[in-house]
Amino acid sequence: MADRCLLYYITDRSQFRGDERVRRRDLLAKVAEAVRARVDYIQLREKDLSTRELEMLAREVVAMVRENSSLTRLLINSRTDVALAAGADGVHLRADDVGPCEARQAAHRPLTTDQFLVAASCHSKEDVIRSDSEGADFAVFAPVFEKNNAPERQPTGLDALHEACRAKIPVLALGGVTMENAAACLEAGAAGVAGIRLFQENKIEDVVRALRAL
Repeated sequence: MADRCLLYYITDRSQFRGDERVRRRDLLAKVAEAVRARVDYIQLREKDLSTRELEMLAREVVAMVRENSSLTRLLINSRTDVALAAGADGVHLRADDVGPCEARQAAHRPLTTDQFLVAASCHSKEDVIRSDSEGADFAVFAPVFEKNNAPERQPTGLDALHEACRAKIPVLALGGVTMENAAACLEAGAAGVAGIRLFQENKIEDVVRALRAL
């Protein structure tokens, strides 16, 4: 089990009620809540926004994170260019994105620096091993459990998570992770857990307190 459960909040403003203005307001409030609670990572994952809209939102989120914490690191989903333009801490790469090595080359940051993080979405042990060899800082392994909003996607299960966690880089569990099953992910070898609903549907301070006590 990990010495300290790493926590990774993935944003999705579409899950908030109201019009775009209200959803964006609520998203920023949730990000601020996560920062105050000392969540380790936040991934800005607003895939429907244009490049300009995403960069503007990312700049706002970066400023909020910097103002309130020196601990929380902000990553931008898929867009290395937006991450660099907004001054984010790194990028989260999907399985169909460029590899970690290419992302670092685009960022002009060598593997030896800790100034630009590269996380990778992985769905198998082989994905994690490949991401490790290509220089990813950590992997997000999914879906571990069945998701209510995506029952058609077959969960990998805890055994597959355990095998994936044999890699050298930290592996975070994603997909149907709850307060009740997070401990099983850590027992399987995960360095932490990631989620959208886990954070957006609960008081983040309570989530952090409970999961860091495991």
